[in-house]
Amino acid sequence: PLLFFDIESTGLSIPTDCIIELSFVKVFPGGEHRVKTWKIKPWDYVKRCQHPIDPSASKVNGITDDMLVSCPTFFDVADEVAEWLEGSDLAGFNSSKFDLPMLAEEFERAALAGKRLNVNLHSPRMVDVQNIYHMMEPRNLRAAYRFYCGGEDFDNAHTAEADTVATFEVLKGQLDKYPDILKNDVESLSKYVGRK
Repeated sequence: PLLFFDIESTGLSIPTDCIIELSFVKVFPGGEHRVKTWKIKPWDYVKRCQHPIDPSASKVNGITDDMLVSCPTFFDVADEVAEWLEGSDLAGFNSSKFDLPMLAEEFERAALAGKRLNVNLHSPRMVDVQNIYHMMEPRNLRAAYRFYCGGEDFDNAHTAEADTVATFEVLKGQLDKYPDILKNDVESLSKYVGRK
């Protein structure tokens, strides 16, 4: 089986943040699939209390501390999560860099708190759909030039002059494509990309 998974968390720090929602879609070789989602009370094993959700994480995932008060902790659901993982390869979007390490961290915390589990997250094969997306739809200057400037490659890519001219052409193409969003002035463009 191939087990697709995604997590929502209290924040983006893998060693210190916790899973607050975990969802699995297990696809079997014949095409059958099963779905399981857990809401999880994030737990601070040292302080023995609920770990708070960073407000910026709540803004993204819509989950607040009070929504999880009566939910089980990861320690409580770890056995069931391990059963779902058993014998499966894994898939997700950006899961190799974030979701898988976060899941491993939660299992490690549960083990340190006394949960006996036989989970090996190193042996399953991993299909990170984001990596496929980036390989199939590259996000580099050559791809931007093709997208914004008429579908053709530019000559002499990776020479300073050609790359500089192509960058100028790409910006002009972006201004033409998004006239309601992008304004043709440096202050507006700088603010749009987050630099003041």
